Amino acid sequence: MQRAAAAACSALAALLLAGCAVAPPGPGTPRSDVVRDWGEPTAEHALLGGSQRLEYASGPFGRTTWMVDLSADGRVQQTRQVLNEAEFQDVMSTPHLRRGELLRRLGAPGEVRGFGWSQETRGGQIWSWRYPTNDCLWFEATLAADGRVTGGGYGVDPACDTPSDRD
Repeated sequence: MQRAAAAACSALAALLLAGCAVAPPGPGTPRSDVVRDWGEPTAEHALLGGSQRLEYASGPFGRTTWMVDLSADGRVQQTRQVLNEAEFQDVMSTPHLRRGELLRRLGAPGEVRGFGWSQETRGGQIWSWRYPTNDCLWFEATLAADGRVTGGGYGVDPACDTPSDRD
């Protein structure tokens, strides 16, 4: 039953994404064209010097998040898919990273779980992102209650289809 539901959801997601397949905007493209072609962003992030980042996350089970960086005059500077191992390594090698910067770099996580059973860890969260991989992995970042990234790495995505005795 779970496998059938997961397959149906995957098929629906693929169908929806196929209808939305639009090439990433190139440098110099005005913001109005980006929004016309890609729709409203899932989030917007202010960058230095009046520039802006538009986030296009594909949702909790999606494996891509596109960031479109706009100059202060509203034109595309760069477009990139940020859910990849190079970006994850960059995040993990940046000391004192905060929640807002993590969102600016990777976009909204696919899943957020709370943790903290002791006084020291209470209020912490684990953020997880699915990404394009042939393995059943996702990237996770651990955030302390004060919003500092304190760790991270790769884990097995619990949404992956696991063998069952009932099949």
